[in-house]
Amino acid sequence: MEFINTFAGSPMNRMGNERRDQDWLRGQMNEPDTAFLPMWQLRGLMMPGETMRIGWCQKADVQPFISSGANVVYLGQIKGSSHFAVDVSATGSQKADAPLQELGKWIDVRSAASACDGADAAILAQTRSMLDWHARHGFCSVCGQRSHMGEAGYSRKCSDEGCGAMHFPRTDPVTIMLVLDGENCLLGRQKIFAANSYSALAGFMEPGETIEETVRREVFEEAGIKVGEVRYVFSQPWPFPSSLMMGCFAEAETTEIKIDPNELEEARWFTRSQIADMVDSWQDQSKTRMPAPLAIAHQLAAAWLRGD
Repeated sequence: MEFINTFAGSPMNRMGNERRDQDWLRGQMNEPDTAFLPMWQLRGLMMPGETMRIGWCQKADVQPFISSGANVVYLGQIKGSSHFAVDVSATGSQKADAPLQELGKWIDVRSAASACDGADAAILAQTRSMLDWHARHGFCSVCGQRSHMGEAGYSRKCSDEGCGAMHFPRTDPVTIMLVLDGENCLLGRQKIFAANSYSALAGFMEPGETIEETVRREVFEEAGIKVGEVRYVFSQPWPFPSSLMMGCFAEAETTEIKIDPNELEEARWFTRSQIADMVDSWQDQSKTRMPAPLAIAHQLAAAWLRGD
């Protein structure tokens, strides 16, 4: 089985065929064991504790928002029970005005994912990406008229009958790669990074590219290094707003670094022992370090250290 990164490994059966049936959906919404995940300004309703967990609600808790036209997305089923997400952001513009605070605490998804189990993190990722997409796509990109949700949240259709364009949630593919030269590994840092923090190089795939071609292009553009063999390792959904990070190892054919200052502040070769220290020191801001285990860059480095 593949390695499960944070935000992956959802327990949801998304019921891709059934959710197209409006009668079935209405029935599921009214089942007594159906659960609802409220999201407010892309924060999830969470229950704090030793392990944070999602603050699932009953329909009665979110019915006022549903009745007011809140976006509702079907997430899927867990052990036969349906789960929905409800965007309650229309209520309250400041944190003090946030609704449902008697039922839990509003936590941003990145912070929540660091404190909850993997299943809940994956559900939060699905929910955040879907509701964010609907919030951004209320109008048809073809003719500019309003669009309406369909397929339980997995499509939108233009309201103009003469247009009728269909729109679907998109996922943006991103390659992220450890560039290797024997026992050495290339990492870079951007100006926005925290002090002493380095990460794997990464970049969005362009139309007409393969994963391997994107890796080679991005590494050469950002660091001036030519790459030969590229090996896919594992992937990670990244819901900020909706990317798929495709982790790779890339074999360097050259080693002289020439950075693009618009992309990187610095790039360096690190030894295997240095990488091991950086992975272990991710919480110590006084040390040179890798990102937190939440990030696929951390897990790529750990995989390389294991010899995967």
